[in-house]
Amino acid sequence: MTLYSQRDSNIKKTWLLMSVFLILIIGVAWLFSRAYGNSNILWIAVIFSSLTSIVSYWYSDKIVFVMTGAKPIAEQDNQQLFHLVENLCIASGLMMPKIYVMPEAQPNAFATGRDEKHAALAVTVGLLQKLEKVELEGVIAHELSHIKNRDTLVQTVAVVLVGIIAVLSDLFLRMSFWGSRNRDSEDRGSLGAILILVALVAAVLAPIAATLIQLAISRKREFLADASGALMTRYPDGLARALEKIANDQTPMRMANSSTAHLFISSPFKGKQKTSWFVKLFMTHPPVEERIAALQGMKI
Repeated sequence: MTLYSQRDSNIKKTWLLMSVFLILIIGVAWLFSRAYGNSNILWIAVIFSSLTSIVSYWYSDKIVFVMTGAKPIAEQDNQQLFHLVENLCIASGLMMPKIYVMPEAQPNAFATGRDEKHAALAVTVGLLQKLEKVELEGVIAHELSHIKNRDTLVQTVAVVLVGIIAVLSDLFLRMSFWGSRNRDSEDRGSLGAILILVALVAAVLAPIAATLIQLAISRKREFLADASGALMTRYPDGLARALEKIANDQTPMRMANSSTAHLFISSPFKGKQKTSWFVKLFMTHPPVEERIAALQGMKI
């Protein structure tokens, strides 16, 4: 699959992603409804997950802005940034996204929105202050590539759906705790006990599985956006230099959140990066060294 065939693929993957999450939620709810002999548990979970999936599709970008503290700015607030974004949009045939700024000293950025018409680009104050123009251009091109490839739809929906699964799993675990205290052991048969045990295991593993799916999607998208952004600017070294600066800057992000970390161009959590295969499973981004090497190896 080429860089230019990702748009339709990502739309399909979004619906597949939402379906997988719904199946995961409904599966855990079904186990608890069988274990407790109460079909209302299943119906409540189905209705709740369906409604929140719809909300995540239409309003996930607004939820993310609230979680990150990003605020919209007008052209007069930063004309240089607006003109840079505008020029890249013209060159790539994209609509101009809304621009947001996060009051954070850490250099970082992310894009969100379900499509071009509803796209938004957010940058931190630190990014604007610490990067040179060609480096900032590389970062902006990377984020615009996320919009063009429809990565923003996949990644932003994943934020909300992972949160839903975490909330429901916690609810099921609490129900199990209080239910186990309120039900007489003689009312439970061996099958009921097994179902409760399986449901408990599912409630614990579901958020882990959901998070691994989310992170795997994020890591793959970053490599693609790096390559697409480099093609947009025709200068891979600009993005490579920006990634190196961002990775080496140890300024903490006050609004860093594990559920939104995968949206950023680089993980907002600073610290020593380990690269064992097991640790990589839980990383929101590929190692910066690998991304820089891939950019330096590009021939444009």
